[in-house]
Amino acid sequence: MTNRYKMKTLVIAEKPDMGRNIAAVIEPKARNQRTYIEGERHIITWAIGHLISLAEPDKYDDKYKKWRLEDLPIMPRSFKLTPYSKTKDQLKVIADLAKQCDKIVNACDAGREGQYIFYLIQQHLKLRHPVQRLWISDLTPATIRRGFDELRDGADYEHLTRAARARSEADWLIGMNGTRALTTKHQVLLSVGRVQTPVLALIYDRQKQIESFDAKKFYGVSASFQQHQTTYTGHWQGERIEEPKLADRIVQETSGQPGRIQQYDKKESKEYPPKLYDLTLLQREANAKFGYSAKKTLDVAQALYEKHKVISYPRTNSNYVTEQNIPDMHRALNMIQQSAYSELAQTADSRYVHKNNKQVCNPAKVEDHHAILPTLKRAGKLGADEAKLYELIVRRFLSHFHPPAVYNVHTVWTEVKSHRFKTTVKERLQLGWKVLEQKQDAKKRAQAKSEQDEETTEIDIPFVLNTTDEVSCIQAEAKEKETQPPKPYTEGTLLRAMESAGRQVEDEQLREAMKEGGLGTPATRASTIERLKQVGYIQMTGKRITITQKGRTAIEVIRKAGINLLTSPEMTGMWEKRLHDISRGAASDEAFMEKVRQFAAMVVDKVRLQQRAERSAFGDELDSRTRSRGTDRKPKRTPSKPKAASPVGQDRYLAPCPRNGCDGHIFLGRKGYGCSRFREGCTFVIWKDNYGKSLTDAMVRSLLTKGKTSLLKFKDEHNGERKARLLLADPNTGALKLES
Repeated sequence: MTNRYKMKTLVIAEKPDMGRNIAAVIEPKARNQRTYIEGERHIITWAIGHLISLAEPDKYDDKYKKWRLEDLPIMPRSFKLTPYSKTKDQLKVIADLAKQCDKIVNACDAGREGQYIFYLIQQHLKLRHPVQRLWISDLTPATIRRGFDELRDGADYEHLTRAARARSEADWLIGMNGTRALTTKHQVLLSVGRVQTPVLALIYDRQKQIESFDAKKFYGVSASFQQHQTTYTGHWQGERIEEPKLADRIVQETSGQPGRIQQYDKKESKEYPPKLYDLTLLQREANAKFGYSAKKTLDVAQALYEKHKVISYPRTNSNYVTEQNIPDMHRALNMIQQSAYSELAQTADSRYVHKNNKQVCNPAKVEDHHAILPTLKRAGKLGADEAKLYELIVRRFLSHFHPPAVYNVHTVWTEVKSHRFKTTVKERLQLGWKVLEQKQDAKKRAQAKSEQDEETTEIDIPFVLNTTDEVSCIQAEAKEKETQPPKPYTEGTLLRAMESAGRQVEDEQLREAMKEGGLGTPATRASTIERLKQVGYIQMTGKRITITQKGRTAIEVIRKAGINLLTSPEMTGMWEKRLHDISRGAASDEAFMEKVRQFAAMVVDKVRLQQRAERSAFGDELDSRTRSRGTDRKPKRTPSKPKAASPVGQDRYLAPCPRNGCDGHIFLGRKGYGCSRFREGCTFVIWKDNYGKSLTDAMVRSLLTKGKTSLLKFKDEHNGERKARLLLADPNTGALKLES
């Protein structure tokens, strides 16, 4: 290599678009190559996401090429790395460029996963260069320039690297051992994951609650009241009415009767704008408003960030900003007021966003990145989905440049013939930030109104009552109602459950405090949901998430094995909290990984114990059957052949054991078909229930002698009934599969 490269700095971005954005700022006259950009002082290249992964088990030992329960657990103390075959050329480019440079800038995404991508490259290529870290929240030229002026030493992010590595290795240990143990035990692929399995358990438990829900009828009574020019509606207060006769009696006793105001309270209430978006909140609202999946929202947000550069870093878990962000927020407001979104910004006032406004500025709650904000770059031509999401972000941003909405909340207790009715009226005094909702179309306003509490009325005109004057009950009516089951998860409501580790937390402040212990991170939750779809555990029915039979089976076999902790959202949330602590230097990654190893070993032990128990029960059943045949059958060497013409029911054997080297014979036990030489170590077994079918002796004999059954009817989750054959996939174990 020539010396002209020696003083150059290699900048490694996470993706090509990011690399080109950086190059345009720090090396505007650079030569643009296909895989890198070279300037006078910097060479900029990129990783294309993950280039390297943790190696598969067979890279540690060839015996792991076969999945056997007796080989588990797999517990490497030092994890091997392997490049992805599709991107190994780009990895070689980075290796070659690194030889030409004496310093490296880690410009991967400013977060845990970006840190890990760089760490894997550094470790695999054995890069020993001094490293500096670029840590920025948007890709506008001013921010990139400022980021390079304020580069930090790579060692400052060592704790974040440790957390990222621990997360990846923990996922490997739980996924590899759990998946292999349960799959070999049940002879059907059961994918297990540190985060995905507790999330699947949330969906499973919700579905079971819905299915077991017993709807009950009840009756609500409401009444219309009038005092002078004021009319209002009250709702009967008392124990739930379950008898229609009681509801009718209340109606008859109150309709057309005079009443009195028993109690009347009025207090002023302020409603502040909802919090600025973090990624999870943005995904939830985009799902509710537009039906976007979590992955789609993330992809669109990434395009707004990387391609268009009109929003800040989207993979954030913060809903606040720091004092340093306030000036840029004011400048962004000025930009919006002169853009295509100027009509939305007409009533915005910069005075409402300042360092003392704790609804916006809360440095203690900003760690890696602040909330998602519009940048100073004016939005040009955006795609339809991009425009919708950008406007959502702009509206939320602008809402904080408005005062709170102010109400007088009137609470009225009206008594008629000893029956009490409660009325809650919100009299709007000042629209405040809700002026932005008035600029939505009528359909959206009607939808928002329908989602309000049905027992609260919101009005724009003064609400006037005199507590000493009589009121009249104009009319009362009873409505039959029905208790409602829990709602199926949508991606939006599932994200909220993941954020609070499954606990039903409606209070925003409490949920905020639990964020560190959620399931996964904002950056990984979408991929977890997509993974559950890919492995066939869940499917979408409109916006609703439904669990498939395969998903049900996965949770049921895990719990049957006594591994409830593997499905525990709370425990996994605690692990995520520990990873967060590691990233801050407040916990040890070695101690965390030791706990993970113990847990992975426990999972394998539980599965192994369950298998032994089932085999023991199966063996006891075989012994019982042998004894029941009488004393003439002595337990000597198993006959080499069964009686050829013996019909089922007159001989205990169905067919010779197909396992290589075994001279035993197969016969029916309590739960399945096993080998007569099971006590000598033969583990061949065909369980009676497979793929939703309860096998008959004839089917098993066909499997043993022909390797397949005749055409059978099976229920398919997606396509209804279909015909297929069962095949004897493995003559050594008895594993079956459906003919494709």
